[in-house]
Amino acid sequence: MATEVKLPRLGQGMESGTIVRWLKTEGDAVSKGEPLYELDTDKVTQEVEAESDGVLLKIVIADGEVDVGTTVGIIGAQDEDVTAILAEAQGGNGGAPASAPAEDVAAETAEAPEAQESESEPVAEHPEVPEPEEQPTTPVRAEGERVKASPLARRIARERGLDLSQIVGTGPEGRVIAEDVEKGALRPAAAAAAPGAQPEFEVVELTSIRKTIARRLTEAWEAPVFQLTVSADASGLVATRERMVELLREGETKPTVSDVLTRIVASALVRHPPVNANFVEGKIHRFAAANIGLAVAAPSGLVVPVLRDADRKSVQRIAADRADVVSRARDGKLQLADLEGGTFTISNLGMYGIEQFVAVLNPPQVAILAVGSIEDRAAVIDGELGVVPTITMTLTCDHRAIDGSEGAEFLRTVKQLVETPALAL
Repeated sequence: MATEVKLPRLGQGMESGTIVRWLKTEGDAVSKGEPLYELDTDKVTQEVEAESDGVLLKIVIADGEVDVGTTVGIIGAQDEDVTAILAEAQGGNGGAPASAPAEDVAAETAEAPEAQESESEPVAEHPEVPEPEEQPTTPVRAEGERVKASPLARRIARERGLDLSQIVGTGPEGRVIAEDVEKGALRPAAAAAAPGAQPEFEVVELTSIRKTIARRLTEAWEAPVFQLTVSADASGLVATRERMVELLREGETKPTVSDVLTRIVASALVRHPPVNANFVEGKIHRFAAANIGLAVAAPSGLVVPVLRDADRKSVQRIAADRADVVSRARDGKLQLADLEGGTFTISNLGMYGIEQFVAVLNPPQVAILAVGSIEDRAAVIDGELGVVPTITMTLTCDHRAIDGSEGAEFLRTVKQLVETPALAL
């Protein structure tokens, strides 16, 4: 019996997602648990697995934004008749059209001349009076109406951050083809070149992840925050990391200074519960375990994968877990579970040579630690002037949950552990 592939709800509050691409084509055999398509949510892009065995008989919706619970495909037995299911699914989807076969570039370039010929007919009748080329106007579509566009046009628009609903289609029945998207990308530049026009600029549409970042950081600025900054002698931190590298066994992940610092911060968090907390609906949730989020710059935007139970792990285990989540973050392979459950965040820009900065809260967490680079600085050592590798750290706190003294005590503990790492390991 054929089964419908419905868009799943991957997290609390998720109402829709964007199908990026199908990993299977119609007629392919699929097994339960096998990746079926890529889905872009407001937090992460991940692969959605098939929930049954069979053959992918129909792709109902090839790509684009889809509501949770919408039928996007049908899996069943080979040659099974799914006409009734398809009709019911399309009715339930608000009449969404079934996916069209993928066109290649040659097919699209074949469509373009037809449109060009139809547009050029009036000029051919009156060659002596050439008319200026008329600029396409913004298409008028009913609210919620699905834009007809070829897969290639959708891919180009997605890569360039263009809104297909604002592009005039010249294909059959107003279908947007690749050439239309190319013209749409060039239009702002042409307008900029006109006399008296604004300087040339590029319009970049926000991705779903970028929209989430904007929303969450706007929420963060609503919280009453304060910052505390401390500098620490990083000699012990650097020496500990170098000694760990020397003792590495073959195949083990090389720990970084950040890995040692993560273990140190985790140790400090369990000693200071007020900092290891979330502020949710007017209540403070304090946690026994330190689930530390690491701010990672991924191609789609900033993401914060979580290292769970960092206070109970060795530096070597933290290094392996960190290498795994950072690699998957940059490859766009994170799962929603990788981003949930964080109790505290570390943002490290030291690798960029940034000495000191202020990080923005990651709601609902009540604190975040900004870590700068390790720099040689002058310091008094046993009454004499010397040079010491120094690290500067700034703690941003939500004053609704943390008092200044609590934040200061936590930061003092972090400083002590950085200068004497053995106390935390």
